[in-house]
Amino acid sequence: MRILVTNCNTTEAMTKEIEAGARAAAGPGTEILALTPKWGPESAEGWLDSFLSAAAVLDLLRTTEEPFDAVVLAGFGEHGREGARELLDVPVVDITEAAAHLAGLLGRRYGVVTTLDRTCGLIEDSLHSAGVDRNCVAVVGTGLSVLELRDEERTESALLTAGLRARDAGAEVLVLGCAGMTGLDRKMSAMLDVPVVDGVAAAVRLAESLVALGLRTSRAGSYARPLDKHRTWPGA
Repeated sequence: MRILVTNCNTTEAMTKEIEAGARAAAGPGTEILALTPKWGPESAEGWLDSFLSAAAVLDLLRTTEEPFDAVVLAGFGEHGREGARELLDVPVVDITEAAAHLAGLLGRRYGVVTTLDRTCGLIEDSLHSAGVDRNCVAVVGTGLSVLELRDEERTESALLTAGLRARDAGAEVLVLGCAGMTGLDRKMSAMLDVPVVDGVAAAVRLAESLVALGLRTSRAGSYARPLDKHRTWPGA
């Protein structure tokens, strides 16, 4: 099977990191196709960036000519998953929702460690709209911007501090709240002595399961196909 993984920003280096994390998580026989939006923000940190990112990712999905069996949206807390599910005839798995579902299988309460504090409300809203917020006890910012995550030593220190805050708030499981944190789950789990879920890995594995089971998004109601009408897209 082939899974299309979309970065939510235009930073190619981050797409490469996400691709590496997705490949590491994928099972034998799964091909990962990682793509970067042609336009939008260089990093998604706030409402404006999130809405721009959603439109850019949807534009990417509608114009991609490569075949794929499922989509993983690699933007934590970003908008767009509902639109993508309307648009596509293959399963669409959002890393925010996927990570929260897996965290719920590992403990009664979970916490999210993310980037800047300004993104916490956006993530809380995303968890709420996905119906997985009930057992989330904390969304904690590390004070690092998305692009600052390239500094591995500083990122690990900030994640440790934020993880301890979430654990002290009652979290029994932690979720890495940014696609740019992919690959740090095992190290953080060993340091904090709790399970840590990487959203990219979780979404890839769930996407594989949906494809293997022959399941697709329901068209009965909420995710009915978009109405047939003229739409103007950037560059059209």
